[in-house]
Amino acid sequence: MSAAQRADARENRERIVEIAREAIAGSGELRLNAVAKSAGVGQGTLYRHFPTREDLLAEVYRQEVEELVALAPELLSSHGPVEALSRWFDRIAEYARVKRGVFAALETAVWKGLSEESHGPIGDAITLLLDAGKSEGTIRRDIDARDLFILSGYLTRLDEDEWDSRARHLLDVLLQGVLSR
Repeated sequence: MSAAQRADARENRERIVEIAREAIAGSGELRLNAVAKSAGVGQGTLYRHFPTREDLLAEVYRQEVEELVALAPELLSSHGPVEALSRWFDRIAEYARVKRGVFAALETAVWKGLSEESHGPIGDAITLLLDAGKSEGTIRRDIDARDLFILSGYLTRLDEDEWDSRARHLLDVLLQGVLSR
């Protein structure tokens, strides 16, 4: 396969995943025919990259986790710990919306494996953000990554029609709760 063909295949794959992510975050519904059409690829191309619907959903989720984890050090490089954590919470809201859609569409065995796979890297990102704030004295010393996992888990319980009005507000409440006084 030539470099141009490989680049084209990579772009197709990325487009498929992005369209699937948008579908999941929007309606929560994932129709493979609609994804292929919106991505500008044929059914064969979609199935070459993702043989099953579950494979596509798992890839969307894995990319969400990777982006979320990579964002923590990036934010700390340009913002103070509290601002970095606040901006990271903005991204958590997007992540939770996609996670809710992915997990709703997957069978229990698959989503449990994905969830276990993501907890380590996300916990590391949370710890990085919290430790920076603790060092600066702006984040409470008694808060850890597990606390934020448990407290932010409510995002998956929000109904779609209340998402815009509640997700960021609740994350702001959480942020205020981790600040040192």
